[in-house]
Amino acid sequence: MSDRFDPAGFHGSPFEAGRIAMNDGAEGEGEASRDFSSVAVARGAGGAASTRWRALALCEIANFQSLRRHLGRPRADTLILDLADRMSDLEPGVRSVTAGRSLIELAFEAESPVAARALIERLAACFARSVDLDGERHLIQLVWGIAVAPFGDDDDVRLTEGAEAALEQTRTDSGIVSIDLSQSHAAFDGAALVRELPRAIAAGQLFLQYQPKVNVRREAVTGAEALVRWHHPVRGLILPGEFIGAAEDGGEIVGLTLWTLRQVIADQQVMVAHGHDMPVFINISGVLLADEAFVEEACRIVSETGAKVGFEITETAVIRDPDSAIRHLQRFAAIGIPLAIDDYGAGLSSLAYLKQLPATELKIDKMFVMQLTSSNRDPLIVRSTIDLAHALEMEVTAEGVETPAALALLSVMGCDMVQGYLISRPIALDAFIRYLDEEGFKSVATMRPSFGRSENFWRKSG
Repeated sequence: MSDRFDPAGFHGSPFEAGRIAMNDGAEGEGEASRDFSSVAVARGAGGAASTRWRALALCEIANFQSLRRHLGRPRADTLILDLADRMSDLEPGVRSVTAGRSLIELAFEAESPVAARALIERLAACFARSVDLDGERHLIQLVWGIAVAPFGDDDDVRLTEGAEAALEQTRTDSGIVSIDLSQSHAAFDGAALVRELPRAIAAGQLFLQYQPKVNVRREAVTGAEALVRWHHPVRGLILPGEFIGAAEDGGEIVGLTLWTLRQVIADQQVMVAHGHDMPVFINISGVLLADEAFVEEACRIVSETGAKVGFEITETAVIRDPDSAIRHLQRFAAIGIPLAIDDYGAGLSSLAYLKQLPATELKIDKMFVMQLTSSNRDPLIVRSTIDLAHALEMEVTAEGVETPAALALLSVMGCDMVQGYLISRPIALDAFIRYLDEEGFKSVATMRPSFGRSENFWRKSG
């Protein structure tokens, strides 16, 4: 995934779209350009340098729904492309990529967390005033979430989760929220989090977000993945990577997973009431596949409610205790729970175990998908994985789909489903229902010139 943070490899927006007419006067725009050129962005000028930082920022149009009502859907769906182009013009050293109809991802290097935030603040200032859109003045309200980490401690997943957490917080605090992962990682005491987790569940501090899955051949949103989040009253939004492992080590993963299962079932009933009846998948820790009591309780809950719930498990989870894991997975499958193998390829893939699993879906790890159009080997790996899964009568889901080019290539390869920021980031239940009601996934078609379809493209399933 290193290509996501290589400014030298980026030459403007990946989409050809009209630019916003920034009628704020030549003097103001020139001043903004000078401000940006003064930001100290590390570009590897050679020789020894002080510690450099990688930064990932997410920029969201907060008033997108209002703008769409005024501009109309076609124009509103191209607005994000115009913004990404404009940001690239203002700061060519920053890679800007659209990650949805109202979300932009910005990746760059900086000398310090302060310099990274200063860059975003100055970029935000350029959009603080109303702009001319097709002859009318409109104010585009932007919110920003930033995550920074020093080189050597800059895991891509943590950066992404940190930026998502910052963006989630900014919806409450507004403006710009930044997270320094070098500090937050040390600040979280795993043992303390484990002690607090039962109380957090009881107090309603945990919540779920949903990310849609699109079936490419059926041209429909046919499911979703539920992702747990923890809004701590003191520490703010805690990333799953900070408490899931602690819950496993501290023996609280059973309670956390059963809460997630029950909450998904309750949320599903709300979805059905709004006319959206689709399966929702939750992640099952490998520790639980050897827990007889958990398996019994999970089967009882699903059987009694008749919920359309699927379980995602990693291949490494099976390797821990293959006999128990396979036996319990067969029990899940026997009562109609669909099983998906998550993050395939991220660990030591074993065909010996793969052929024994009663799974109906295989999810290709996003580290292969995100470099699909910039790597020579990844397309071969992805294509062979798709062929292998189909030979084993499994459907294939590609995670981390962020660009139209990747989506187009995956479709040609025969991939069944896609999931990622190009479709939608993880969003809360009410936003997910609005997304389905308003058929927001149709905007994906406007970003894919090789997939021009009729108006009913990306229609809802059911």
